[in-house]
Amino acid sequence: MLEVAQIIHDAGHEAVVVGGAVRDALIGRPQGDWDLATSATPTEVQALFRRTIPTGIDHGTITVVHGRGDERVHTEVTTFRGEGRYDDGRRPSEVRFLRELQEDLARRDFTVNAFAWNPITQVFTDCFAGLADLHAGVIRAVGDPVQRFQEDGLRAMRAVRLCATLEYRLDAATQMAIGGALEILARVSRERVHVELFKLLESRRPALGLEPMADTGIWAQVLAPMGGAEIEAAVSAVELMRPDPVVRLARLLWPLRSERAQIEAIIDGLKPSRDERARILALTDPANAALARLRDPVAIRKLAAALGRRHLADATDLVVREWSQLVTIEEAVRGAPLAISELAIGGKELVAAGVATPGPELGKLLADLLDWVLELPARNAAPELLAQARLLA
Repeated sequence: MLEVAQIIHDAGHEAVVVGGAVRDALIGRPQGDWDLATSATPTEVQALFRRTIPTGIDHGTITVVHGRGDERVHTEVTTFRGEGRYDDGRRPSEVRFLRELQEDLARRDFTVNAFAWNPITQVFTDCFAGLADLHAGVIRAVGDPVQRFQEDGLRAMRAVRLCATLEYRLDAATQMAIGGALEILARVSRERVHVELFKLLESRRPALGLEPMADTGIWAQVLAPMGGAEIEAAVSAVELMRPDPVVRLARLLWPLRSERAQIEAIIDGLKPSRDERARILALTDPANAALARLRDPVAIRKLAAALGRRHLADATDLVVREWSQLVTIEEAVRGAPLAISELAIGGKELVAAGVATPGPELGKLLADLLDWVLELPARNAAPELLAQARLLA
């Protein structure tokens, strides 16, 4: 990146690092990619380097491929720009290339993202008091917050996500402006909302983002309207859970567990992966509530088997708060098979022994054997299972 910046600088243009990378460097957080912003136009950037990729040339972004072999790097270089109307609530309808850095910084979302650092001249630029907000721990929109959120609906989600990941609070005027921009947020790709929500949920302090989500109306739009007590309980619980965004999202949806169609609609609206969807649906099954109160080992094992071993730890994290109950569940399932595949005998052995033939009846026989073993896990041995299979058959 530094060599690319030097080449642009030597050609008489400004080249600076901007945004989140500068912010993270200032507060000692791990930095992502060090992309450059420049006063050079895309055409001028392309003329300076032998190999470039027009990654987003219409919006001023060129990827510069510099170096050889293991030292080859890809650096995104974006021309300073101003933007026209945001017709789709996400991207500007037109882009104007600029020569002045301050004009480029004025279009940024939040003051703590509106920094610039020139690695060649060592000049730090902060036009909007972002450094003061960084020290105060405040997320504040650049300029007019109403305009910022009207331009790009995703900024509302990004604001609450930054509150959680940076452990900052939301500026009052910025928070008020979000409520008037929910219509713009509704037009944003759900995949983008999913990304921001999951970043929030995997943070160390998700409550710092979830609380303003509720206060601004984002919660009701992205998830579902809920009562204040339900939201407060969900936020408190999520704070205590391990930072798995899927399990934490399942806890946020837990108050809706009896409304299966509604939960499916919310999940599908977020465009999750197939695995994420399956996990959330399994975890929000109302039957899982019994994990918090069951004491009978057989009943616990049967519920655990219905849930599936891969979801058991997540479900206990979701609904169980008493240490003694966690111990009870662990003791009940220790060494016990929780699926047909974990039985000491399989369908092939039963067919070979002449006990069953391939088909639906074989599946039912294996399910009955699993139920028998769940009553007493010590029965999970091939001779005992074969003898029981003959009785059942």
